[in-house]
Amino acid sequence: MARKSKRARKQPQSASTKAVKILFFLSISFMASLSFIGDFAPIVPDIPAYDNNQGTGFIATIAPAAQQMQAAYGVHASISIAQAILESDWGESELSAVYNNLYGMKGEDPGNTVLLTTNEYYNGQWVTIQAKFRVYGSWTESVQDHALLFVNGTTWDPNQYAPVLQAATYQEAAQALQDCGYATDPDYATKLIAVIEQHALYEYDS
Repeated sequence: MARKSKRARKQPQSASTKAVKILFFLSISFMASLSFIGDFAPIVPDIPAYDNNQGTGFIATIAPAAQQMQAAYGVHASISIAQAILESDWGESELSAVYNNLYGMKGEDPGNTVLLTTNEYYNGQWVTIQAKFRVYGSWTESVQDHALLFVNGTTWDPNQYAPVLQAATYQEAAQALQDCGYATDPDYATKLIAVIEQHALYEYDS
């Protein structure tokens, strides 16, 4: 007669073993919650802090190119400089310091783009995504490409940034940038104007 296999009897867990398992699962849950908060919490970027020596040098470096773009295309120099300050953290961000991209300009060409993590404002909150950003040989090239975006528009709308070029004042230009969809930050125009007025960048407008 065939023998029936015997099932191993499950040994009762001690109180200390149960406590260890509970603590383990609680720690895993806590770490998972921290990861979620770190990736998706709506952290709104603020105006970069101003260091007198570093900030003055940054403005002096890019101001000539910004003024040239104003003379050539009508882009307010104050807007070009303020956008560079706001988006590159005074030229200290990885994108600007390593890849000379001052304005967060995106691209598709694998030959002159780099994939980086960034924050974008979607559906009422800030989320972290990866995007392809253009790589430039110098900050001057970045300023020029930024101006040409306003001149040439986008592939889907060549006149998308026409209101920016038509603006009579830097205040109007800042608001036009936000209205035209340049940035996802809902306070973008306000921040640009604040940077311009804090550092008297309107003096570079001719």
